[in-house]
Amino acid sequence: MILDQLIGFFSSDMSIDLGTANTLVLLKGKGIIINEPSVVAVQRDKYGKQRILAVGKEAKMMVGKTPGDIEAVRPMRDGVIADFDMTEKMIRYFIEKVHKRKSFLRPRIIICVPYGLTQVERKAVRESAMSAGAREVFLIEEPMAAAIGAGLPVREPKGSLVIDIGGGTTEIGVVSLGGLVISKSIRTAGDKIDLAIVDYVKRKYNLLIGERTGEEIKIEIGTAISMDEPLSMIVKGRDQVSGLLSRIELTSEDVRDAMKEPIKEIADALKDVLEVMPPDLAGDIVENGVVLTGGGALIRGIDKYLSDIVKLPVFVADEPLLAVAKGTGQALEEIQLLQHLANE
Repeated sequence: MILDQLIGFFSSDMSIDLGTANTLVLLKGKGIIINEPSVVAVQRDKYGKQRILAVGKEAKMMVGKTPGDIEAVRPMRDGVIADFDMTEKMIRYFIEKVHKRKSFLRPRIIICVPYGLTQVERKAVRESAMSAGAREVFLIEEPMAAAIGAGLPVREPKGSLVIDIGGGTTEIGVVSLGGLVISKSIRTAGDKIDLAIVDYVKRKYNLLIGERTGEEIKIEIGTAISMDEPLSMIVKGRDQVSGLLSRIELTSEDVRDAMKEPIKEIADALKDVLEVMPPDLAGDIVENGVVLTGGGALIRGIDKYLSDIVKLPVFVADEPLLAVAKGTGQALEEIQLLQHLANE
């Protein structure tokens, strides 16, 4: 106990938004200090031993471009750990980066997880962090963290509805009196939208492109509604008929068509939540509207698209990419809030 207190005195508590696409790390009292892709580049020798080459931005640059002995791994898939070993190595890397590689420092860590994670999946997240050097691990759910980070009045007796569209999951939560009244998590989010774009380009233009290119297209010209002045970009890839390298001009209308199905799935999930809303909370949502967070909130016109479907005002939070991380960090700053929200 005394040793734990001494270690706690010398270490800095931190929170981690362990996302499918990006991992954000906040240090208590200092805010966000790491915002990097959740990717690990590994080199395997002829005996099968692994060596970490890069983590984060540097590793993401290698996706789809590695020689046979190097693999760029995304340890998180659909919001859960797909590769336990790589997740542990990634968390360890970020802990050591935060603490300037002083491995004897063991921080207390709060990690954000999707709503509806099984006990086995929760245990995997907790054990990854403990194995990576954490002294103590708390887990809180993404819809609550998103609501806190978006500045919603989570402790008040009024309903707030938040939709966090991340990389692997879309989290929908109705928050009131410091708790989640209704929550829903679907594994349709940024990654699925990227794949839908890749499939569309292959199907319509016979052009093979990678997931990274699909993501770039989504960011550059992606839209959920028809635009008065359509955007366009040149996309390069391999023609699957001739086998030769080729390029096409893709428009925002193409991308809207490509993203149609996954975005409809998100809208349907929102409708499911609204259909089971208690009447008293429904009045609050009609008055206050819906708040969007996560990278998917940056898709052009997605707020108007959802608003037209559910007939409610829909707003994009300030800095939607950082909302979950900020909420997790706020819980870390306020120990009472942390103890109330953390699911041990």
